[in-house]
Amino acid sequence: MKIASFCVKEVENKRTTKSHVLPIYPTSSFVFESVEQSIDIFSGKQEGHKYSRYGNPTSDAVAQKIADLECFGMDLEAEGLLCGTGMSAISTLLLSLVGKGDGILTQGNIYGGTTELFMSNFERLGISSHLESLNDIDACESVLKNNDSIKLIYLETPANPSLACIDLEKIVSLAKRYNCVTVIDNTFCTPLLQQPFQYGVDYIIHSTTKFINGHGNSLSGAIIFRKDDERKKEIWKSMKLLGTPCAPFDAWLIHNGMKTLDLRMKKHCENGQAVAEYLDAHKKIIKVNYPGLTSHPDHEIACKQMKNGFGAMLSFEIDSDIDGMKRFMNQLQLAVMAPTLGDVDTLVLHPATSSHLNIDRAIRIRNGISDGLVRISVGIEDVEDIKEDLAQALDVV
Repeated sequence: MKIASFCVKEVENKRTTKSHVLPIYPTSSFVFESVEQSIDIFSGKQEGHKYSRYGNPTSDAVAQKIADLECFGMDLEAEGLLCGTGMSAISTLLLSLVGKGDGILTQGNIYGGTTELFMSNFERLGISSHLESLNDIDACESVLKNNDSIKLIYLETPANPSLACIDLEKIVSLAKRYNCVTVIDNTFCTPLLQQPFQYGVDYIIHSTTKFINGHGNSLSGAIIFRKDDERKKEIWKSMKLLGTPCAPFDAWLIHNGMKTLDLRMKKHCENGQAVAEYLDAHKKIIKVNYPGLTSHPDHEIACKQMKNGFGAMLSFEIDSDIDGMKRFMNQLQLAVMAPTLGDVDTLVLHPATSSHLNIDRAIRIRNGISDGLVRISVGIEDVEDIKEDLAQALDVV
């Protein structure tokens, strides 16, 4: 062997004992011992990694851990796939389940990016969207009766940013009567607060960028399904062909964040409740949307489904015009204005001019996403510091 070839050749793996921490596999492909092994792995006769777009050991391990959390304590086994973002998880899953001529029944008060995906990209593919209050079972049933093309019900509970909660038992029961599959975005809750499989939901989506990671340093999304799901090969095929898998380094960062998920969610819930109660009693606040408040219209639903706390997300309306809202946002010192949520620090957002900018204003207003609505992701700082920051910012309104 010449020196040029020696420089190129991979080194021998000298590992003798197992790594304590999940390793990162930053490789695009995996080596076969023989052409026969390659044939067996590609044909499915033998298990094995081949190309990271098809699956990667780091990402696969993290996806399985999230799946295990979603069925933790249940007599159920689940599996998962890790995609590059929450939106890629949504598009990958739904394009595996619906196609041209099919319809989706969903809420009008979910994340603006998801609504925009449904109303623009999916519409161009011949997939229709029907917006309805998913807690109005009679209205939903009427929609399903009159639209036999609807094959899927997509929901968020609590919804982003209205914090509306959907009764999962009722919506799943309705879906089964009309042979619809159900998909839920469980990002706000994580499996520690809410496990949708308990209520018969078919598929669970997470933007793992948010609370599951918790540190704002990576992008990824998870698709979770039952181990015996007959569609799982189609979902994996969609991820492979659409090219939406998660990068191994991002998966590794997600896994690091998950180690403190229980500790963080407990503090998030404690602070979220305290901040919601503080704002609810403030004379300059018209309305607070937080499922942990007894005044919330879906409080009883939240109590039934969110068994370990009401989360860190809330939204509120200030008794002021748009200029007053801007002064409030600009005056904040501790809270950070950023278009994300679920980090350890407190984050604020004005949905009408950011996350829901491209959603028709009439749809926004009808679903409680007003021009004066502010969304806050309550962090794990000392809660008195959070309240003091909100107080001094409200003083300028």
